[in-house]
Amino acid sequence: MTNPTAAMLVIGDEILSGRTRDANMYHLAGQLTEQGIDLKEVRVVSDDPKAIIVAVQSLSDSYTHVFTSGGIGPTHDDITADCIAKAFGVHINVRDDARAILQAHYNAQKQPLNEARLRMARIPVGASLIDNPVSKAPGFTLKNVHVMAGVPSIFQAMTASVLPSLTGGQPLISQTYRIERGEGDIAAPLGALAEAFPELSIGCYPFQKDGLFGANVVIRGTDSGMLDQAMAQLKAEFPS
Repeated sequence: MTNPTAAMLVIGDEILSGRTRDANMYHLAGQLTEQGIDLKEVRVVSDDPKAIIVAVQSLSDSYTHVFTSGGIGPTHDDITADCIAKAFGVHINVRDDARAILQAHYNAQKQPLNEARLRMARIPVGASLIDNPVSKAPGFTLKNVHVMAGVPSIFQAMTASVLPSLTGGQPLISQTYRIERGEGDIAAPLGALAEAFPELSIGCYPFQKDGLFGANVVIRGTDSGMLDQAMAQLKAEFPS
């Protein structure tokens, strides 16, 4: 049985301009690996409605799950929710349960639920809410797209809310072996190893330090016995 697949869509001009460094992809990739869901693609798009809509439709058609980050706050440039609704051809409006969550939160903060904050209660028809224990403004899931905030602490909390409801597969495991030889010296044996173990992913990550050339070879897979066998063969070829 193959694992479910996933893609991530990172939304925001601040990412593409270099003003903000994205930390959410790193977190999501680790969580999905533990869940047995294979992250296959990550896209970054600007705050452009057409770009968001096209990306959502394409990724939704291609993968089991799509996770978005960014663009569901209270300001004018937070357009993700509207774009998700348009991508699936549904209406969007303030929803009573989302409003109630925000009302209770801002009452406790002794702050008004003004028009800007109420934007965060606008949810596409047919979506289910994603709990946000940090700032309370909910994310949502529509079809196979999970829409979450871009702030890392909130994104992580929403991820923790979503993942228990998703069916995973076999967690991906990995082993790493350091070889102090140049890539040209190890390329052919690594190619042969990859052919011998097609179910495994074998990656070569070169380094250079103080005049020393080498590579860290990472072998990944879901079968621990097969992984051990491949690693033993690699070590026999290049003893430390």
